[in-house]
Amino acid sequence: MSDREPPRRRVPGPAKPPRPRGAVRRQPGPGARPVRRSGGARPPVSRPLRLGSPRPRLRLVSLALTLVLLAFVVRLLQVQAVDASSYTARAEQNRYVVHTLAAERGEITDRNGVALAVSEDAYDITADPTMFGRAQLKISDGPEKAAALLAPILGQDQAALVRKLRPANKNSRYTRLAARQTPQVWKQIKDLKTALTNKSETDHTTVNVLAGVFADPSSQRVYPNGDLAAGILGWVNADGQGGGGIEQELDKQLSGKDGKVRYAQAGGRQVPTAGSTETPAVPGSDVELTIDRDIQWAAQDAISEQVRKSKADRGYVIVQDTRTGQILAMANSPGFDPNDLSKADGDAMGNAAVQDAYEPGSTAKVMSMAAVLERNVATPLTHVVVPNRLHRGDRLFQDDIDHATWHLTLNGVLAKSSNIGTILATGELGKTQPEANKVLYSYLRKFGIGSPTGLGFPGETAGILAPPQKWSTSQQYTIPFGQGFSINAMQAASVYSTIANGGVRVQPTLVRGTKGADGSFTPAPKPEQTRVVSEKTAKSLAQMLESVVDDGQGTGIKARIPGYRVAGKTGTANRVDPVTGRYRGYTSSFAGFAPADNPRITVYCAIQNATSGSYFGGQICAPIYKQVMEFALKTLQVPPTGAKAANLPVDYKP
Repeated sequence: MSDREPPRRRVPGPAKPPRPRGAVRRQPGPGARPVRRSGGARPPVSRPLRLGSPRPRLRLVSLALTLVLLAFVVRLLQVQAVDASSYTARAEQNRYVVHTLAAERGEITDRNGVALAVSEDAYDITADPTMFGRAQLKISDGPEKAAALLAPILGQDQAALVRKLRPANKNSRYTRLAARQTPQVWKQIKDLKTALTNKSETDHTTVNVLAGVFADPSSQRVYPNGDLAAGILGWVNADGQGGGGIEQELDKQLSGKDGKVRYAQAGGRQVPTAGSTETPAVPGSDVELTIDRDIQWAAQDAISEQVRKSKADRGYVIVQDTRTGQILAMANSPGFDPNDLSKADGDAMGNAAVQDAYEPGSTAKVMSMAAVLERNVATPLTHVVVPNRLHRGDRLFQDDIDHATWHLTLNGVLAKSSNIGTILATGELGKTQPEANKVLYSYLRKFGIGSPTGLGFPGETAGILAPPQKWSTSQQYTIPFGQGFSINAMQAASVYSTIANGGVRVQPTLVRGTKGADGSFTPAPKPEQTRVVSEKTAKSLAQMLESVVDDGQGTGIKARIPGYRVAGKTGTANRVDPVTGRYRGYTSSFAGFAPADNPRITVYCAIQNATSGSYFGGQICAPIYKQVMEFALKTLQVPPTGAKAANLPVDYKP
């Protein structure tokens, strides 16, 4: 065989289109793709997939990561270095809560230690409004749901609670939902909070809408004897401050000083491991009053019954120790129950015995007689001719009963309570009526008229006593028998205690002392003492006042107490209506002390505007005096003296 390959057979391919004229035939150059020669069809050749370079992508990702990390670093530096203090403060604010520890209010007791006002445990229900928003609860109606749960427990309107939980100030972190709630109320809320918390831990659809509700320990004022001595004690308002009476007057001593506790909390619960700080509260001092609860009860019972029977506007009774000036009872009717002020009448919530100013009437004649005796113008036995009518100034005066000419002693003028006889006697105090007016005015002032009593009681009136140069024509003659000036009941009682104490006025007191948290007792300062009239004058007045009660012609015979010598005086005055400012009705009164020859107790009674039955002081107030005085004498174990009365004559034969 020949070594030469046989010639290949050329197969004709498709005809090539003719090259256009003028076209340049491209010659293959270096690196040019070989020209496919015409020939038979070949199968396609598989070529490998060629990927782009990864380096650009890596550079882009690296740059992005670098920027992200740089942002984190910058933020971390800002949080930990630049704004570290502010974030720490915010964390502390959100984590820690501060609650006030209310100081325990001091007790108020009577002179024997019997509780009249005490404090019991209570809670102020509070909330942090920021814990009820969407950011905390992840719901938009947190306040509404919380209010729906709290309203029936607190007994409050649901809408009002919503307003407190969603305040206008969105940064507010404290609101008080209810003050001074019982421990039982807080227990209900606390149990409900716990139940919601436990359920939310297993059921993620449950939201503890009460997580932001808390309780500040507080106290609730309680008056064990109800309305007894309410006018003296007063009450404590919703803010825990004294709102009247001793509660207001001695609020600083009674209230003490609140403390604070600060602790960490999460989800409305205290974190026990986070520690806490506490500033203890300082309890208030106990206050011991001078009143005797039993005597106070007797006085209040007696005046309340008579005011009811007489259908009067109001009445008061005061019982005072004549030697010390201490008040043993101060009763008002109508009164109020400080345990439930919602039912109290606003007009009855004060202490009318020191707040009411009224014209005293004939009980004031004892001061006129004191001036006459002290100035040696007359003696108890001086004769006084009392006509049926007496013309003085622009008025024609008469006594409370129509009578023929009376021939009375000065003692009889007081015993029969003669207005005309009193005008005649005081007219002798000066050479002229203006001079007599000045002398009488000076003694009225010495007895404490027109000045505060010294009790310092909230709302106390000093009464009204114009200077003598301003007395009208009629006042010159009405003031001697108790019309034309005004006093309060405490002032009236003090006048009789001054006479009973030998002419020395002892400033009235209601507080015996205070007891601190350590149990130490601090007595109240000794009251001021002022001599008003001589002991001789005081003794003569006491004998004259006995005639008012013991003599058959006296106006106070219903005040007699078997076995005791009683000194007293009736009063029936025209009353100025506090609403219209015009005279309407009467002020009925009786004042006195016992035993007359060795006085221990003064009792004063007044009733305003009796409209049923008698309105004379000797008829409706003298029996109260007797009832209260008998009880007080027995309670204090004051024995009868056994000495015989002076029995001064009331009249004489011309």
